[in-house]
Amino acid sequence: MSSNKKSKGLHPNNKHSQNYDFDILCADFPSLKEFVFTNKFNTQTIDFANPKAVKSLNTALLKTYYQIEHWNFPDENLCPPIPGRVDYIHHLNDLLNASGIKDTIKILDIGTGATCIYPLLGNRTYSWQFVGTDIDAESLKNSQLIIDSNNLSNKIALKLQESSDTIFSEVVFDNQQFSASMCNPPFYSSQYEAVEANARKLKGLGIETTQRNFGGNQNELWYKGGEKAFLHNYLYQSSLFKNNCFWYTTLVSKKENVESMLASLKKLGATEIKTIPMHQGNKVTRIVAWTFQS
Repeated sequence: MSSNKKSKGLHPNNKHSQNYDFDILCADFPSLKEFVFTNKFNTQTIDFANPKAVKSLNTALLKTYYQIEHWNFPDENLCPPIPGRVDYIHHLNDLLNASGIKDTIKILDIGTGATCIYPLLGNRTYSWQFVGTDIDAESLKNSQLIIDSNNLSNKIALKLQESSDTIFSEVVFDNQQFSASMCNPPFYSSQYEAVEANARKLKGLGIETTQRNFGGNQNELWYKGGEKAFLHNYLYQSSLFKNNCFWYTTLVSKKENVESMLASLKKLGATEIKTIPMHQGNKVTRIVAWTFQS
């Protein structure tokens, strides 16, 4: 399977809904050349089971389409696929526009990680300002290097969250206002579950390997109790900071988690809740958004 085929269902504003132009990408980022080959369908592609090839492709996409000149991170960290990540940004922009929020948009990115991907894409695409938080000091140190090397320190700020059980306290001040929060939560409840899921994914692509093709460490991939436990903690804590964000949002990978979220949000006093579907090829995920304001 080659993911340089046209993607189904990406946001209309997404620049990556057509085939990747490897000639342009390799001209901008020559290191990609060694990973590009022509497959049996006479189409240029890369081996998407090779972590270095995937990282090189996404680095090239950032440089060509978002003018991010410097983007590097340890191999152990999650390599975010740019088309899917920027889709979240575009859908969030639609939500903000529909709510009449258009000027000086400031976003709280929960779990920024080592790649700083949402702040980079949000700033380059819509000139948003960001505060990114994470519980991993080393990840934030790497993100800060990326911010500084792309001259974005006046647009993106980072804060260390000292407690893994806390999301907003200690990083959001009482009078601090954000247009929205965004979050890509850990999907799995353990390392074993993450490895098993990756093995199933690769087997579905006809690839036999024990190597993850996307990287990822514990903070990025798993959380005690899995996605559901993280999300319900996030919901509850957002209710303690009702006035600090107009929209609270998160990706939700498992459809069955949405129903319990809606029930909890009603109990917590959310005044509006939205579920926004996102399609990337055969993969379906969704954004859940809620507000406590009118």
